[in-house]
Amino acid sequence: MSESARMIDINDLPGLNCGVCGFRLCEEFAARLKTDPGLLPRCIHLSTNIHAGSDYSEQQRPAPSGCGGCLGVESSITTAVHQDDAQWTDSLGREFDFYLEHFPEEPGPREIIIPHNPIITREMEIAPGDILIGRPLGMSCGCPITHCGVVKEVDLRTGVIVWCVTGPLTPREKGFKDMGYYIAEGYEGLIAKSRVDPKIGMRYYFQPSMCMLQWRHSGLVNYLNRTESGLQVRVEGLWIG
Repeated sequence: MSESARMIDINDLPGLNCGVCGFRLCEEFAARLKTDPGLLPRCIHLSTNIHAGSDYSEQQRPAPSGCGGCLGVESSITTAVHQDDAQWTDSLGREFDFYLEHFPEEPGPREIIIPHNPIITREMEIAPGDILIGRPLGMSCGCPITHCGVVKEVDLRTGVIVWCVTGPLTPREKGFKDMGYYIAEGYEGLIAKSRVDPKIGMRYYFQPSMCMLQWRHSGLVNYLNRTESGLQVRVEGLWIG
């Protein structure tokens, strides 16, 4: 282990929970570093000092600037929120109404998508269990981050895909199919914490808890169902901002 790697602990990590390293939270990454310090260069916010072989000190610590260098401000929002201390602003200081969590039995948020060329679904023989990457382009979202995920359902007639969005670690380790640009049609998940009483037919600002940029989204609620795990919701007509 290098001298700089020995000096770094959870307090030195940027705290952005950006997911680029392949872990949802900086805490999870720090725990893994204890047994596998060779993973340290995965943190792009530290990589300059690491590769230069310099000691990592508080003075050298980079100012948080959003995932992968995207513009933003420091955010302390994580998936571990509580009703009385939840922060209802995103990393750009914009207010939102609820956190969208993924179903506990699934690896990430459930997103309903369609490739810009729907025939790709058949040509690439996309099937449940496949690992995909792609980017939501244009009016549907315009997110600057390439999304990764595991396919849950496929409609070969329409090209519509339902997948669970995850971090980049699985595609790096197991390979993937690249569908290119796609349209995000909707999200399905659980509302565990909310500062409003959601109603069908209303549009709300929400934040997916696993969003790498910690940005608010907007969507029209068109399905609600109370379950033991929380309030199940489907939102469509998505956009960011």
